[in-house]
Amino acid sequence: MHKPIVWSPLAESDFDQILEYLYRKWNQQVALQFIEIAEIVIHQVAANPKMFPVIHKGEKIRKCVITKHNTLFYREAKTQIEILRIYDTRQDPDKLTFDSE
Repeated sequence: MHKPIVWSPLAESDFDQILEYLYRKWNQQVALQFIEIAEIVIHQVAANPKMFPVIHKGEKIRKCVITKHNTLFYREAKTQIEILRIYDTRQDPDKLTFDSE
């Protein structure tokens, strides 16, 4: 059974920034391909949230590679899947946070 997906404000912002970058630096075709790949990955997460590795045991955060440059971080709650971030892996990993502070 698929759980509903809830996007954090940070994840929404990440996704928008990635799409903006792809449109600006590449083209619409590349951006649409990214959207398609992201939808497939999110569908997999919703269908089987335990499929991907836990990277933060205390917070129960899991990670899933979307592309070689983008990783999705999420957490499974009782009734939903929370998408926390879609992080550009070319950024400084020390700057990766999961709250909106």
